[in-house]
Amino acid sequence: MDHQNHVESIGKRPLGTDKKSPARFKRLGFFALLIVLGIALFSLRDSLGSTNVNELSGMAGGAAEAATATDLSTSTPSPDPTATTPPTITLTLTPTPALGIGSSQIRASDGMTMLYVPAGSFTMGLAVEAALAECVITRGTCEAIWFADINPPHLVELSAFWMDQTEVTNAMYALCVGAGVCSPPRMKESYTVKDYYENPAYADYPVVFIPWKQANAYCEWAGARLPSEAEWEKAARGPDGRLYPWGEARPECALANINPFNDSACVEDVSAVRSYPNGQSPYQIFDMVGNVAEWVNDWYNPAYYANSPAQDPQGPAEGMAKILRGGSWYTDEDYANAAYRYKQDPRYYYGFTGFRCAASE
Repeated sequence: MDHQNHVESIGKRPLGTDKKSPARFKRLGFFALLIVLGIALFSLRDSLGSTNVNELSGMAGGAAEAATATDLSTSTPSPDPTATTPPTITLTLTPTPALGIGSSQIRASDGMTMLYVPAGSFTMGLAVEAALAECVITRGTCEAIWFADINPPHLVELSAFWMDQTEVTNAMYALCVGAGVCSPPRMKESYTVKDYYENPAYADYPVVFIPWKQANAYCEWAGARLPSEAEWEKAARGPDGRLYPWGEARPECALANINPFNDSACVEDVSAVRSYPNGQSPYQIFDMVGNVAEWVNDWYNPAYYANSPAQDPQGPAEGMAKILRGGSWYTDEDYANAAYRYKQDPRYYYGFTGFRCAASE
């Protein structure tokens, strides 16, 4: 048979007409048996649901090893965890203390304690008649013209502010000098002590011989400012308009370091700050009268009170003189009246002039 006819005969031969050997029939029977067995195994797996596939394979292969699987359909579910209520958290808030009389802060630059003066109104100035009556007690004969610049008394509303508890001391002022901002006092002595300013024994005494410009420079360096005249007077007199920081009682050496008109001076020189606790103002401030006279920021105008603003007055816009308040160890009872004001050339300095600072709230 040629090649072409051989190919055609193969392609046309019915599969069922092939001659099969007995061995081939045996192999076909074995494979059929495996197929039947496989179908049976898969059916058994479906019916049992929990039998491990490896076990079925082992049964088919005659292996003795079997594994047990957990039947999820029959297992008892774990109970839900018991729900717990989150703990209640109670916050204890400490309120910021309200500022009021007696509130204080420490100025970082020089360690000065500053005391709080609340916002509010007070009566500034003094009627000429009342000032004359006080003067007569001291001098016997007085003139109304002496008190024209503290008249008329008028209601002033001030914002809250802080005031130095004491006058600026030698030790504090030396810090500003050391920083290269302030000039040393014009004289380093006091009325009775030659080595006053640089002597450690007088570190806690008020610095003196300070002109206005240097007092102003110090307060700015310290992070504060000179007080306005209105702030100074309120800090000295309180909201009730008393004549003296301690009340209405006449000045005496137990209350302030002054030089009584009809007697010898209480000390004849400056005293250490805080030497007169009974003379503190309503805001617990020391030496608002006596010891050293204190520079304030305002320019002086004798008629200013007649048209002063009712809210936070700052004094005239310009002038020739600045103002000293509070009297001193060198001056008598009339100057100790907390309403009294007296002008001074800002370039001048004395052994009885010093200052303190203030700051806005």
